Amino acid sequence: MKTFFKSIFLSNRLFFYIGTNVILFIISHFLPSLYSLAKVMLTGMFALLLIDFFMLYASSKLQIAGKRNTPERLSNGDINEIYFYLKNNYNFKTRLSVIDEIPHQFQKRDFEINVSLEAKEEKNILYKLRPVRRGEYVFGKMNVYVSTLIGFVRKRQIFDDGLLVPVYPSYIQMRKFELLAISNRLTEAGIKKIRKTSNNNEFEQIREYVPGDDTRTINWKAVARRGKLMTNQFQDEKSQQVFSIIDMGRTMKMPFDELSLLDYAINSSLVISNIAMHKHDKAGLITFSSKVDSLVPAARKPSQMNLIMEVLYKQKTNFEESNMELLYASVRRKINQRSLLLLYTNFEGISSMRRQLGFFKRLARNHLTVVIFFKNTELYKVTDAHPKTTEDIYIKTIAEKFAYEKRLIVKELNNNNVHTILTAPQDLTVNTINKYLEFKAKGML
Repeated sequence: MKTFFKSIFLSNRLFFYIGTNVILFIISHFLPSLYSLAKVMLTGMFALLLIDFFMLYASSKLQIAGKRNTPERLSNGDINEIYFYLKNNYNFKTRLSVIDEIPHQFQKRDFEINVSLEAKEEKNILYKLRPVRRGEYVFGKMNVYVSTLIGFVRKRQIFDDGLLVPVYPSYIQMRKFELLAISNRLTEAGIKKIRKTSNNNEFEQIREYVPGDDTRTINWKAVARRGKLMTNQFQDEKSQQVFSIIDMGRTMKMPFDELSLLDYAINSSLVISNIAMHKHDKAGLITFSSKVDSLVPAARKPSQMNLIMEVLYKQKTNFEESNMELLYASVRRKINQRSLLLLYTNFEGISSMRRQLGFFKRLARNHLTVVIFFKNTELYKVTDAHPKTTEDIYIKTIAEKFAYEKRLIVKELNNNNVHTILTAPQDLTVNTINKYLEFKAKGML
């Protein structure tokens, strides 16, 4: 009985009619001719209320079937699709209001979807969520409020209470680049077509020439036989080691488009590891701050990507200063083969980079080292603006100084045989893949 009363809700429409009748009865006290009209309206309202109540509650069975279809895990920083399945088992048209208790991390307090269903009709309703933090998200109740076309009474039904869904690094982005790599369509995502300049690859097959291929690989004998341009395709040198090294210090907690730089680096590491394995290289991972938090040895076994994803999922920063000396010692001790080291970090000034420059130079002696850091895109809004006051001129000058220091960092690292990528956060993955493919094409790895 308690549950029954909890499922009954009176609508605003009913209160509007009640208020209208009260006003009409008050007026009829001064204008008796309106009294009969007030009685008829009040009687009709109660009749409609009883009919409405009977239509909704005549059957003890639940007449609305509902289910929330949620992925087993959500992808961080991406648009994730959630579906409601709803079926109307009533013999008449109903109006439904769906209020889903979505996880508190999204901070959506007014989430509601309204839909109408004909008799016996089924519908799948889509809505989208974009998480910006890794971790466990708890979905609460899926509340469905049912009303007839009269709309005086609403009946509540509850589905799917207490569903826990983890948010993992961006596996949607990983799959996107994986499909493009498999179908040789990476250029659609902004990946550059890079001509191979090294000659240390093994012959694989003869295929039709496509724009962008090295003209030096054209097979003229095959051209004469087939009557069209044919080229020799060579197999890349395989089994090179590619390590993604992620700085988890406090400089990586800066937000951009609600996602921290650390999460951009984590998402990019997942993608580049997967691309490297599809290019027959070995993928590994190191995360560090004041200490080395995790080290996944480079490998190309079937379970490697799941292992890397699980390690990345659990990473948390302690907001401490990063210890580059400890990182160098760990790399020197644990990585014996020459490898590509993709080091994700951040510098806001040249002085902070110079404190770490000695360790970068030592890493570059034994490994192909790329230091990846971020443009402060907010600065460009200031530097591109037209100053109107003396204060605006001062602010723009300071912003240009910081932007100039970023370019100086790139120049100084390159002069010390340390490769660099200075990128906007949203372009991180594409620029990292481009650099990796460039090294592969030049035979530097």
